[in-house]
Amino acid sequence: MGSRYDANPFEPEEEVNPFSDPLVRGQMPGQSNFSGGAFYTTHPGSVPSAGGSRLSPLPPEPADFSYDRGATVDIPLGTAKDFKKKERELEAKEAELKRREQELKRREEAAARAGIVLEEKNWPPFFPIIHHDITREIPTHLQRLQYTAFATWLGIILCLAWNFVAVTIAWIRGYGVKIWFLAIIYALAGCPGAYVLWYRPLYRAMRTESAIKFGRFFLFYLLHIGFCVFAAVAPPVVFKGKSLALHIDITGVSCQR
Repeated sequence: MGSRYDANPFEPEEEVNPFSDPLVRGQMPGQSNFSGGAFYTTHPGSVPSAGGSRLSPLPPEPADFSYDRGATVDIPLGTAKDFKKKERELEAKEAELKRREQELKRREEAAARAGIVLEEKNWPPFFPIIHHDITREIPTHLQRLQYTAFATWLGIILCLAWNFVAVTIAWIRGYGVKIWFLAIIYALAGCPGAYVLWYRPLYRAMRTESAIKFGRFFLFYLLHIGFCVFAAVAPPVVFKGKSLALHIDITGVSCQR
């Protein structure tokens, strides 16, 4: 049973002005009683302190950072195809190099089995024309003998050079041009001839200890010694009374004495 103090449900509700309350009117403009939780602030311009926060501040953006989403980026097309093509080319070159290396190795082995040694020119150092390496190629117990033979060959070169100088002076003094041409022929033929005929066979014989090469060396070395003796004695056979070694008239010198 309702009380007499109950409101009439059919009467219009009385409108209540929220600003009529003096407490509401006493607040500052822009303030609100709504707390808004832990991250709400009543002052929009203020920022809560980050002293107790675990979040680190974001790094500053670079000065030239652009937000232009309409800029185009050139992405090269066919990169994978080009890479595969270059890879195939490199593989082909590598296979070719391996094939050449195997071929060269096979030839070196075949030459070694046949007794052929690939000689690299290394002497004289300023203008290499022959292969010469006694220290590495000649056995230790034969090196002294080989150095003696090498000194003999160098002595022949020195003697033929001095002979050319002496004959040139003799030609200037009136001995004639014939002996000068003979000195040139002797020098041009004697130096390489001695090397090819007896020094190189001796060098190879010392390196391989071959009896056949030793025999060739002794044969041509004896012939060379015999020629030097014949040129020094100058018997009256070819150049009567003239020495092939000195190219002077021995009989004339003897008569003057």
